[in-house]
Amino acid sequence: MNDASPNPDLPTVRLIPKAEARAIRHGFPWVYANELVTDRRTRNLTPGTIARLEDAGRVPMGVVTVNPASRIICRMLDQNPDAVIDQHWFAARFRRALALRERLYDAPFYRLIHAEVDGLPGVIIDRFGDLAVVQPNAAWADAMITPLVAALQEVTDVTTVIMNGTGRTRSLEGLEEKTEILAGTAPDGPVPVPMNGAIYMADVMGGQKTGLFYDQRPNHAFVAGLARDARVLDVFAHVGGFGLAALASGAASALAVDGSEPALALATQGAVAMGADDRFETRKGDAFDTLAALADEGQSFDVVVCDPPAFAPSKKAMDAGLRAYERVARLAAPLVAEGGYLVLCSCSHAADLSKFRNACSRGIGRAGRRGQIIHTGFAGPDHPLMPHLAESGYLKALVYRL
Repeated sequence: MNDASPNPDLPTVRLIPKAEARAIRHGFPWVYANELVTDRRTRNLTPGTIARLEDAGRVPMGVVTVNPASRIICRMLDQNPDAVIDQHWFAARFRRALALRERLYDAPFYRLIHAEVDGLPGVIIDRFGDLAVVQPNAAWADAMITPLVAALQEVTDVTTVIMNGTGRTRSLEGLEEKTEILAGTAPDGPVPVPMNGAIYMADVMGGQKTGLFYDQRPNHAFVAGLARDARVLDVFAHVGGFGLAALASGAASALAVDGSEPALALATQGAVAMGADDRFETRKGDAFDTLAALADEGQSFDVVVCDPPAFAPSKKAMDAGLRAYERVARLAAPLVAEGGYLVLCSCSHAADLSKFRNACSRGIGRAGRRGQIIHTGFAGPDHPLMPHLAESGYLKALVYRL
C-alpha cells in the first residue's frame, strides 16, 4: 500500500483470481460476494465500510463500499484508489449531476441523483423545488448521510431534506426502515409539482418512494399528445400521472383507477389545482377487477393507460410477472375504441423489452384485437442509463394503436 495515499488507513479487499476485473475496470459498478476473497477480516467489516479494492495481483482498482451482508458485496465509489470520500467528494458528484438536470429542465423538479449512474451507488434523490427527498438504499449512504446532506445543500441550496428509508432494496442491504427530516422542516401537506402542463401533488412524507414518479415524464407527454378531446382511462393511476397530463392537453375526460384512496385523493387535488376537476373522476378498486367491471358496463375509451407496479421485480418472479402483464393487456384491450390507443408500461428490470412486448402483444391478441406499436418509451433523461448495468434500464412504455 502507498503510504503517501490521502487515506492510508482504508482496509483492503481483494478480488479472487477468476473475478471479472476487466469489467470493473471498464465501468461495471458491482462486485458480487463470490468474486471477492472473503476471509474473516472481510466478513467482519461493518456494512457500509469504505475500502480500497485490489485485483488478484494486488493492483489497486479504486475505492469501494463493502457490505458483507449483501449479495452485492462491493459497490464502486471512485476508480481513483486515493479518492477521499467526504463532503467535497459528494459536492463534486452533485455539481456534475446538477449540470445535466439544469440543462434539461427549466424548473427544479426532477431526479437529481439516479444511483450508480450518477456516481452514488444505491442513492436516489428527487428534487421538489427547495425540498429534496433522499433514499439511501445502501449501507454506506446511511453511514455517510451527514456529509451527503451537507454537500447537497451546499450545491443546490435546498432548504429541506427528507430521508425516505423504506422499501425492498433497503431490506436486501440489511437496513431498517425509517423516514425522518434531515434538514429544514416538513411541509404542511403535499408539494405541488408542475410537469407537462399539469400539476401533481407529491406526498413526500408518506407517499410511494419519494412521493412522485418523474421517470414517466416523457411518456406522459407523448400520450398527452394523443389525448385532445379523448376519453382517457388511467389504470394504476397513483397520483394521476397520465390522466392529469392528458387533461392538460385537452382531453375530454379522464377516469383514474387505483387501489389507494390517498393516492386518488392527491390526484383529485391535482385536478382541482389545474382547474380540470370537472373533467376528472376517480374509481377506487383492484385494477384487474375494475378493468373487467368496466367491460361488463360496456365502457369505451379513446386512450387506455395501464402503468402497474413491478410485477417482475426479480428473475425468480419473471414468469409470473409476464403472465400478469399479459393479463393486463387482455383485460384492457376490449376497452379501447376502434382506432384508439392502448398504453402498457413496465418498471420491472427483470423483464426486458422483448419479453414485455411479447407478453403485451399476446394479451391483446387473446382479447381479439389487433394493433400496431407506434411508440416505445423509456425513462426520462434525468434517469440516465449506465451502459454496463442492465438494471438501470428498467422502464418500458409501449403505445399501441388498436
